Amino acid sequence: MPIPQDDFHDAVVIGGGPAGLTAAMYLARARYRTLLVEKDDFGGQITITDDVVNYPGVLTTNGRKLTAVMRRQAQDFGAELRVADVTGIDVLDDGVKVVHTTRGDVRTFAVVLAMGASPRKVGFAGEREYAGRGVAYCATCDGEFFTGRDVLVVGGGFAAAEESVFLTRYARKVTVLVREDDFTCDASVAAHTKANPKIDIMYGTELKGVEAGERGLVAATLRDAHTGERRRWQPDDDGTFGVFVFAGYVPQTSIVDGVVPLDDHGYVLCDPMTLETTVPGIYAAGDLRVKDLRQVVTATADGAIAAVHAEQYAAEASKRTGIVPKRPTDTVYERDARDARTSAPAQTSIAPVSNDVEDTPAASVHAIFDDDVRAQLTMVFSRMARPVTLQLQLDDTPLSVELDAFIDELVSLSDGKLGKVADHVGRIDEHGRGAFDASQPLPFAAPVVSVLVRNDDGELIPTGISFHGVPSGHEFNSFVLGIYNAAGPGQPLTDDERARIEEIHEPVDIMLLVSLTCTMCPETVRAAQRIAALNPNVRAEAYDIAHYPELKERYDVMSVPCIVLTRAGERHIDFGRKSVAQMLDLIEQQH
Repeated sequence: MPIPQDDFHDAVVIGGGPAGLTAAMYLARARYRTLLVEKDDFGGQITITDDVVNYPGVLTTNGRKLTAVMRRQAQDFGAELRVADVTGIDVLDDGVKVVHTTRGDVRTFAVVLAMGASPRKVGFAGEREYAGRGVAYCATCDGEFFTGRDVLVVGGGFAAAEESVFLTRYARKVTVLVREDDFTCDASVAAHTKANPKIDIMYGTELKGVEAGERGLVAATLRDAHTGERRRWQPDDDGTFGVFVFAGYVPQTSIVDGVVPLDDHGYVLCDPMTLETTVPGIYAAGDLRVKDLRQVVTATADGAIAAVHAEQYAAEASKRTGIVPKRPTDTVYERDARDARTSAPAQTSIAPVSNDVEDTPAASVHAIFDDDVRAQLTMVFSRMARPVTLQLQLDDTPLSVELDAFIDELVSLSDGKLGKVADHVGRIDEHGRGAFDASQPLPFAAPVVSVLVRNDDGELIPTGISFHGVPSGHEFNSFVLGIYNAAGPGQPLTDDERARIEEIHEPVDIMLLVSLTCTMCPETVRAAQRIAALNPNVRAEAYDIAHYPELKERYDVMSVPCIVLTRAGERHIDFGRKSVAQMLDLIEQQH
């Protein structure tokens, strides 16, 4: 029986990091039907990097912004994106591949493997038990939780050397445990670490275990890599400390073990020129393949090379089999190019400037947001299906003043799409701060901004989306997207995700403890609030933990994002970045 062309793809790219996004972009731009499958968060490991300064043509950015642009480029060229786990690949006799996913099977000519690598767990005693409560893997996300404390860094490579220097911004002292007799990274990178007066380095040393007290980690067991001798280590001030693990990465290649050849460490072996494996039509790109340098720039190069050769393979396979997939014909890129060719320059004049101060919506208009941000906000506001009202509940603290000004400016830029109402909380402590009960599933903690919409009767109703503090820093994008999701149409969801959201029939409270410097927090906030926007049984409220130490202490938070989920009276605590599908998994586990 012939395979229906509508159900067939020229190429399937597995993995949504820089390599996969680049491969998808190149394939889709060449008008091949391309599916990009990612199990977690599009962007890959680079999204936890706060400063990217070595990507050609970009002076400085962060990993999330860089890969967000890559994702948009791939989509604009017509690539299809799907959130799912890939469980295996079969190669049929005619060379057609069947990619098995948790959302169904996909038939394709070519496959680009770009699953990347994940942080390696060292395996010391207590590593899993205290993850999020003293053991961390992201300095940018969790460094501030160890301000004034000692920190152990495990690793001797590039990441360990660089991140140990970053951690000196917060830590009282950083001790690096290097298993070898020297760092294994470039000497110039290690030199900065060795010269830093706040860093001690212990060579030939391994971490074998950690012990915890009531307030955190209090002791560690170290092992001499040469003699095997063990000794107990504690901070000089006998306080608590943190452990940051930077021990390299593990290639995510288990699904292709036995399908394509791997080396002894699990990395994919492939042709160094074409990046094709020994299986015709299956290519490897990015950190999962055997290579000398693993950087975002080499990942994007791999993606482009693999895509070009996958294009050639798909074209030949289409001729050989007679199967012609239904390829993209009207993409965003093509529409924009067509509009640019047909649009004539508009004749415009500059509006007169009023001398009346009262004509200005707020005294600080455009003081907070730069031109690029205002342009992005204009695009978001123009796509909102209905107006949204932002409800502020303020206390007498400077943070409330900051939130009030922040929301005023946001409203002034919305062209009437946003409204604002503000109230003063009644419970004030001696510091002018609104008192709250930290034991509640979603404690009322001022200042807070909540997203409201009008129902069919014109009444303002809550959407379940709130932010306690000022949603700036990395949380700004998630807050704006929360507004967009509440207003509709909202960010796209798969049919499966939408169905799972609709099946939540009892109250679920999701407390999201975040930091404005955390690069993993926004995705988790977006995921929870996307669910809340669609289902009134779900409330998802984010708290800037820097301003609510009662919550940090109650849940012993030493890593963000921290998710406190309450359903049917049962409370569950989890840590780490979550996609919509993963957040739904957490909710369903509590059922």
